[in-house]
Amino acid sequence: MKLTIGYLYGDLMNIYGDTGNIIALKKRAQWRDIDVEVRNISVGDKLKPNEVDIFFFGGGQDQSQVAVARDLKESGKVKVIKKEVERGVPLLAICGGYQLLGEYYQPFDGPKLPGVGIFPAYTEASDDRMIGNIVIDSILGKLVGFENHSGKTYLKKGAQPLGKVISGFGNNGEDKTEGCIYKNAIGCYMHGSLLPKNPQLADWLIQKALDVKYGKEIKLEPVDDTLENQAHIAAIQKFS
Repeated sequence: MKLTIGYLYGDLMNIYGDTGNIIALKKRAQWRDIDVEVRNISVGDKLKPNEVDIFFFGGGQDQSQVAVARDLKESGKVKVIKKEVERGVPLLAICGGYQLLGEYYQPFDGPKLPGVGIFPAYTEASDDRMIGNIVIDSILGKLVGFENHSGKTYLKKGAQPLGKVISGFGNNGEDKTEGCIYKNAIGCYMHGSLLPKNPQLADWLIQKALDVKYGKEIKLEPVDDTLENQAHIAAIQKFS
């Protein structure tokens, strides 16, 4: 078996250890004898349907988001990414990537940046800096990460949050929601990197990618997660 990971704008959107998520996906797949190719997709690159099995989109500063938002629209990647998510291709977006996959992001300075529209959510810049460790209760159990953002994201009616905040700020520091999930696409504010700290989420993405690619449910072989689980539990206990 083989998986192709599409790393969206990794040269522009990669802060607070986001590339560690790519490393975690790659290693956890390889430990199960699944071949992995990481494809870097940035400004000016073409993207066609059925080329990528998992998308990852990291965080970045406002200046980078302006360039990325423009390229998403002008290159036609918006249509491809939306179509792929609709057919079930898994996606993980962190912070700035999460914001650009919503309906729009309104920075302090400059015009509103149109989003891809995958997540029924919108983001507006604020004076509040929401920074620190975060723990949430999600459909995949408790997840732990690190957040650092001033943008406040608000979910629209009917949107499904990734989880409920136990400790930290989450989407906006107001309604106790964190992230958003649509089909097999997840957006959130959890840097850190997220996936090494939460191996169950990494495996969920790999599992969904295999199911969609091969058209059947494929059971992942177990791996020894003793150390990963110990670190995961210790972090939750410390930061909750």
